[in-house]
Amino acid sequence: MPKTPKAPGPADVPEVHVPKFVGLMAVDARALALDSGVRLTAADRPDLERNPVDYVVRQYPLPGVEVPKDAAVTVWFDLGEGEGGGGAGVRVPREPGPRGGGMRRELGEPDEPFSPSRDQPVPMISPCP
Repeated sequence: MPKTPKAPGPADVPEVHVPKFVGLMAVDARALALDSGVRLTAADRPDLERNPVDYVVRQYPLPGVEVPKDAAVTVWFDLGEGEGGGGAGVRVPREPGPRGGGMRRELGEPDEPFSPSRDQPVPMISPCP
């Protein structure tokens, strides 16, 4: 009696380990993906083939995870020129700082009595009869 061939299913798909793409340039990440048996996709770079020098800063799934062969691995790249200055980086306060003003300009110091004008005394209000 001849054997019936098994239908291909999830158990028949070979699994591969996701390599570490973070820190690689796009051109190197694409070559590693091809050698490793996964497809590289970029959420923030639809034209991945035209950006060979951007660096991968994040990936999903993480390195070492087993995925089916030809599974998609999504990577994100560092911001380039005109896209925000190259990533989060260190925030430096702008110089010079904001000019004085606001409440300090409007009110006197706490130890001074309130006066609508510094030249005129505060009028006394007579009590109700």
